[in-house]
Amino acid sequence: MAQNQTAEKALAGAAQGAVLRPGRAADPVPGNALPAASRAGQQVAAAPAGSDGQEAEARQRQLRLMLRQCDRVLLMDFELLAMNDWPDNFSVATARRRRDLWLFSALLAAVVFLSGLTGFVPAWIAGGGFGAFVIILLLGIPAVRRIYTSTPSYLDLLIKRQRMLRDARKHAEHLEGEEGLIWQCARMAEFNPTLRNTRFSGLLRLSEQTALPRALSRREHVRLYLIYLLEAEKAYDRVQAAFFEGNQQAIDRGWQSAVAKPEGRT
Repeated sequence: MAQNQTAEKALAGAAQGAVLRPGRAADPVPGNALPAASRAGQQVAAAPAGSDGQEAEARQRQLRLMLRQCDRVLLMDFELLAMNDWPDNFSVATARRRRDLWLFSALLAAVVFLSGLTGFVPAWIAGGGFGAFVIILLLGIPAVRRIYTSTPSYLDLLIKRQRMLRDARKHAEHLEGEEGLIWQCARMAEFNPTLRNTRFSGLLRLSEQTALPRALSRREHVRLYLIYLLEAEKAYDRVQAAFFEGNQQAIDRGWQSAVAKPEGRT
């Protein structure tokens, strides 16, 4: 319990600035830097002929390792982690007010009925209070409530929130595996500098400790995790492009030892 509270505090600050914009364009490459894939290809092409492709082979091995360690990012379920159907605070507050009004009405009817038993109010008023109490209780039963309204109750919204968080944590646990996914993806930062952003430091530390899924206790944490996965996916595409470009350069120069294919995803 203490570890989860510490993890939540570590994520809370970073999650405040997390804004998810599905479908946005990739981050622009700085003007003073070549695209990562082109730079990787040029490194292979510029390798000295006397090295017999050893530098190119080492670079290709490094890229292949990056692809293998971060390939699970391709299994990401955007809709599940984005939680677009998350009940907003206004809906929850409105449902809570309706719940409070229902409880107050039931309590008032019960007081009227009990007052009749003690003789403070006439029997016919007490009988009316008892009837109102029964009707109000029936209106609170989910099966009955759905007959006259489709508006979810306060309990329904809370259950939905808990279910969505549970599904998101379960998916994050599947992605992270036994080794931790995103901290391994961090080595691709040369292909996407956004991965070095300090707001992700808490996520990376928890991922390395294989404690990340349990720490995703709020929607903001899950969305911050999703943002990192989207940035890692961009980096993965660039690493893959660099790998194939370097592979082609090695083939053109006849460096067969540097020619390889990415390992299959697990």
